[in-house]
Amino acid sequence: MPSAIWNNAVIADADASEVIVVEGNTYFPRHAIKAEHFRRTEKETVCSWKGTANYFDVIVNDEVNPNAAWTYEHPKDAAKQITSFVAFWKGVTVVA
Repeated sequence: MPSAIWNNAVIADADASEVIVVEGNTYFPRHAIKAEHFRRTEKETVCSWKGTANYFDVIVNDEVNPNAAWTYEHPKDAAKQITSFVAFWKGVTVVA
């Protein structure tokens, strides 16, 4: 079961058949993230083939990892399979 871990807390976990790997990043379905650890931010970036990414701070034990998770809520057609899935960076570890 793949999990995402930050600051010694599991912030997402999913069945292996639910995750999608794109460009080396593991995307978890939205239902697999633990909502209490996420806060939407204003940050957006644009990928030429995926579209606009929106970001979340990851929060564990009152510590904040700013913009450490992202999602494509309305991706371009080439990336439709990751619609509303969430991926991580900035020290978040994904383990199988």
